Amino acid sequence: MTSIDLNADLGEGFGRWQLTDDERLLSVVTSANVACGFHAGDAATMRRVCELAAERGVRIGAQVSYRDLAGFGRRAMDVPPAELAAEVAYQIGALEVFARAAGTRVSYVKPHGALYNRVVRDEEQAGAVVDGVLLADATLPLLGLPGSRLLEYAEKAGLPAVTEAFADRAYTEEGTLVPRAHEGAVVTDPEAVVERSVGLARDGWVDAHSGARVEVRARSLCLHGDTPGAVELARLVRERLQASGVRVEAFA
Repeated sequence: MTSIDLNADLGEGFGRWQLTDDERLLSVVTSANVACGFHAGDAATMRRVCELAAERGVRIGAQVSYRDLAGFGRRAMDVPPAELAAEVAYQIGALEVFARAAGTRVSYVKPHGALYNRVVRDEEQAGAVVDGVLLADATLPLLGLPGSRLLEYAEKAGLPAVTEAFADRAYTEEGTLVPRAHEGAVVTDPEAVVERSVGLARDGWVDAHSGARVEVRARSLCLHGDTPGAVELARLVRERLQASGVRVEAFA
């Protein structure tokens, strides 16, 4: 039976502000990408999400990013490789404290926002992220876009490389994500997201923004937790996947 992991970005609040419905989403997803304080999240939020994830048996992933709270980690930044590697390790280590306190551990790492897109092609930044993961824990899988420099460098370094797809993001014909600044970059129609989820999980393809069919082989499927109706959509995606003969389970 075909299987796929469902991941979502969680813990994306700060202080009194809460962007994602962490508790309800953790009843649907199998992996949680937890913000580590650089683009969102704070100590109390990280601790709470780790406790909730541990209670539900959801795998915890460190969602590392550029240091950009004001821009939610979505602004392009030029960070020296040694500094970026240290900051990646720092974020993983911070989350690991709360994961262990909850009786579990950080199971994987996923870059966020501008950093995620940058390491698709940028060799220097991709290498820095890999170096940061190696510094924190040389056994952690890295979650990223198929064909990215990030996963290429992860494999060369001996880290498990896990491919990811996005049901609610538009793709280019090259298999990369359409930048958010472009019209139609985010797929908002629930039925379209569900159909794309099944196509990605079961058949390994998605229709690009141009209409061309693109092959995307992924072990994990991302559903953004900050979109309107995220919880209901995630539940619908999981139900449709299972009804289509796809087993939903964590990759880590």
